[in-house]
Amino acid sequence: MKPAEAIFATVLAAGPAAAQQQPLSAIEWLNDPVPLAAPRLPPGQEPPVAPTVMVPDVSVMPLGESRPDGVGLLPAGVTGLPATLWAASSETTLIDLWSGISHEPLPAVQALYYTLLLSEADAPEGDDGRFLRARVERLAMLGAVEPAIALLERAGPAEPALFAPWFDLTLLSGGEGRACNALRRQPELSPGHAARIYCAARAGDWNTATVIFEVSRALGLLSAPVSRLLDLFLHPGLAEGGVPLAPPRSPSPLEFRLHEAVGASLPTHSLPRAFAVADLRSVAGWKAKLEAAERLARTGAVSPNRLLGLYTERSPAASGGVWDRVAAIQALDSALGNADLTRIARALPAAWDAMQAVRLEVPFAQLFSARLEDFDLPSDSAGLAWEIGLLSDGYETVAMRPGSGREARFLAGVAHGEPPLELAENTLERAVGDAFATTRAAPADRALLEQGRLGEAILRAANRLDAAGRGDGAAIVSGLATLRAVGLEDSARRSALQLLLLDWRR
Repeated sequence: MKPAEAIFATVLAAGPAAAQQQPLSAIEWLNDPVPLAAPRLPPGQEPPVAPTVMVPDVSVMPLGESRPDGVGLLPAGVTGLPATLWAASSETTLIDLWSGISHEPLPAVQALYYTLLLSEADAPEGDDGRFLRARVERLAMLGAVEPAIALLERAGPAEPALFAPWFDLTLLSGGEGRACNALRRQPELSPGHAARIYCAARAGDWNTATVIFEVSRALGLLSAPVSRLLDLFLHPGLAEGGVPLAPPRSPSPLEFRLHEAVGASLPTHSLPRAFAVADLRSVAGWKAKLEAAERLARTGAVSPNRLLGLYTERSPAASGGVWDRVAAIQALDSALGNADLTRIARALPAAWDAMQAVRLEVPFAQLFSARLEDFDLPSDSAGLAWEIGLLSDGYETVAMRPGSGREARFLAGVAHGEPPLELAENTLERAVGDAFATTRAAPADRALLEQGRLGEAILRAANRLDAAGRGDGAAIVSGLATLRAVGLEDSARRSALQLLLLDWRR
């Protein structure tokens, strides 16, 4: 223990005794669960018991002597993935692979990432908690804060290394009361003196908060920005006539909440995606909620239905930016509700353009494809509706009604897993055709599969697709081929269709 911290501990020893350790509260699952992929096992192994992946209701359970790294929210019977998914791989290798995923993956790939991140499986050999923390970090990077919290609660964050991320994420989700109650029950898990000060003050224990603050500041245990924030938090009168707070470049969740508490809220659009979750709370304005939901929907961290609910909550307050998107979605939703073909044909292209501008084509397809199928639209609108349908869950059914053009027939072939190579005209189409013409994994992944490193092989293949550009034929072939070889046919078809149809991936 450092001398300053030893003095600090001595000063506080006379304070109230810590409450007896109690377990953290049960998981309160997402109202809008993250959409997940539906992987299948390779031939010869037991098939999954369910045709699609659903997020189950979960609760905290004692794990005995089990390592926290293997916990998950999706059991093997749901995902179809074996318990040995990660066991044969190097922990360091897997963590490096997870750190390499993009901030905004191809939607089909991000769905696969969620399945892998949330799967219950034996952990690789290594330090307790390290692999779990890496998974939680990736979930947070994608904005999937509630599943990350649930994963940590499933493990039981009873040590500082796991409690710290749980505390931070719970602050972002609006659960500061729960976070502080847990910290006050188990102060030995505190992620820092600032957290203890904040939580003591929130509980109305101003004397303890002030003592901890004054001692911490005197001993240099607080950074200058955090010290000033806490001073303003504990002494609101200091803000009158004071120098305005400079916004920090990389605030912690606690700094973010302290800025909010002292009346200097920080905008979330320039902060990591996990901070956008804070703008979904009831205290946020409609515009902030809309922009946060769009940002989170791009990574599957907000469901399409929740996004639609926000879009249709009320009439747009102005024009331009998000208000134009609100108006476009409301116009299409109203036209469909009234079965007005003329209005649908006019509203569909405008709404589609609006969603393309913010890379929300797949959530849009999930919301409107099935509704569009009920109408006999004019040819131009019908062609657009057909392509939108290929980005939805019902892509195979949609593909049974292809147009007569070359591109439409090729896309229909991809949707059925048999793209006609003779119709391929460019590098991307030829790569997709080649990938579906083989049943073997990419050479780079075969050794991994032979060694039982299934999860690593899937993750490497997904990473290649994630990083592939339109002209990167080799990466596309190898990524799709490996996914198909291990039974992830649905993920491969969705990925191929999205590579072909999403302009921002070209």
